Amino acid sequence: MVEGSSKRLPIHSSPITVTFLGTASAMPSSTRNHSALALRLGSDVWIFDCGEATQHQVQKSSVKMGKIEKVFITHTHGDHIFGLVPLLVGCLNGAGGTTDGVEDTRRNINMNEPPFEIYGPLGTRAYVRSALKYTHTVLARPYVVHELRFPSDPQTGDFTNLWRPRAESPNGRNIPQVDGVWLDVYKDNILSVSAAPIYHSVPCIGYTITEAPVPGKIDPQKYLPDIKRTKTPLSVMRQLQAGESVQLNDGTVLHGPKPRNGRKLVILGDTYDPSPIVPLAQDPDLLIHEATNAHLPGIVTNTKDGDTFEAVQQTAMDRGHSTPQMAGAFAKRIGAESLILNHFSARYPGDDDTDPESKIIMDAIGNLAAEEFGKPVVCARDLLSVDIGIRGKEGKETDRMDTT
Repeated sequence: MVEGSSKRLPIHSSPITVTFLGTASAMPSSTRNHSALALRLGSDVWIFDCGEATQHQVQKSSVKMGKIEKVFITHTHGDHIFGLVPLLVGCLNGAGGTTDGVEDTRRNINMNEPPFEIYGPLGTRAYVRSALKYTHTVLARPYVVHELRFPSDPQTGDFTNLWRPRAESPNGRNIPQVDGVWLDVYKDNILSVSAAPIYHSVPCIGYTITEAPVPGKIDPQKYLPDIKRTKTPLSVMRQLQAGESVQLNDGTVLHGPKPRNGRKLVILGDTYDPSPIVPLAQDPDLLIHEATNAHLPGIVTNTKDGDTFEAVQQTAMDRGHSTPQMAGAFAKRIGAESLILNHFSARYPGDDDTDPESKIIMDAIGNLAAEEFGKPVVCARDLLSVDIGIRGKEGKETDRMDTT
């Protein structure tokens, strides 16, 4: 477990915003970029997966490059990591150096400042080092790579003979699994991240992001009579709102409302079976699950005559992927409050907000998942943003997930 180096301000008064930067699977299309999404947590942004051109997608979105502080990689397939080093260069003022005899002040790195953090499986550190070395890239700020090691991986070392770059912190950890999971790979006073392996064609990771308990919903009318009767300053309401107990001057003790659970998100990489993450993933506010392939006869014109649901599902699983029905069933299994599908084949368009035919296709994919899940399902498109509020806030459960 790693504690945050400084205290994070509470974020329960604002939504957690998910922005989908890329929603394609192996091949991008004219309407879908490679896999990446941004999580806005108060004033900070975390990136999950970083496919090609993620930096460009950030620039198109409302996500602020300067607010990005962490990247979490699910697996090292190119469509999930090819954009990592360009993003790193953009965030850390990277460049190609200077000509002979000219001093490059960017080499004077303050290694005492908090590093840009990267989390990923074995090979992530080696990939970053190789890309920086062979492109002769100089970074002006520090970064660190933490690797989540599977039991079959070497548990020590960097998995590369390349020297550590000047900007790379020596404090990168190799994090072993304990009881089949990586618990609290990051943790501060407000947020924690845990992870578990999920089944794909290569080692792959699913992440859970959990917010600490938040203050309970307070009813001022419950406390005001006693506060006024004892002429207690109204400022005690702040203590009660924080869940504390307050003793009045006549001995009466007022108890603040019990804390509510903070928000919980489950973000999966590519998978045909995410069962290993079930113990960590129960009852999330949001599950983001891939749905690479779907059987849509009569809707997708190039559906093969011999295709069946079973055949499409088997092909998807053989390649390490899922169908919408598989995603819906898993969302139901873990008791997810809401489900967003992601990581679509290039045959499924991502302009359903403007093109009626595309909307028909994506609505059909969402409906396949909804039949298993039992609730409406959203299909992600590039630059879609979703706000996740506190469960039960203002008594309006339906206000908890807003999409734009």
